Formats: sequence, structure tokens, C-alpha cells
Amino acid sequence: MKGTLLLLALLVTGELGFQTTEACAPFVGAYVKILGGNRLALNAYLSMFQATAAERVAFEKIQDCFNEEPLTTKLKSPQIMT
Repeated sequence: MKGTLLLLALLVTGELGFQTTEACAPFVGAYVKILGGNRLALNAYLSMFQATAAERVAFEKIQDCFNEEPLTTKLKSPQIMT
């Protein structure tokens, strides 16, 4: 019985870890599009995820905030997030 529970726990833990890494690539892609400053590229990327109008406006506001900042802030931003 203990062996079965251990196996089940390992399977669940492995599956959760796999789902976490699957979410990393879309986040990085959106982050790069936001930092790039091109609104058309951002909207094209968000179309892949069928973003609503409100979500697009929110991403555009974030992009506007980054566009107002100097390049050094954009380069330091990933360090702050980690």
C-alpha cells in the first residue's frame, strides 16, 4: 500500500511539474512582445490565445508603460522579476 501511494505521489508531482514548464514558453513570448514595443506583433501573438478585448487593452497598457521607460529599465526588468 505504501508503494502504491508513493507511486501515485510521484506521478502527480511529475505531472504538475510538466504543466508548469508548459506555461513558461507562452509567458516568455508575451513578455518579449511587450518589451518589443510593436502593438501589431503583440496583438498577433495574443490572437493565438483568443484574448478578449479587455485583455488586449490591459496588455497594451503594460506595453505603453514599458515604452515610456528607458532601455536600461527594460534590460533590468527580467532581473527584477526573478
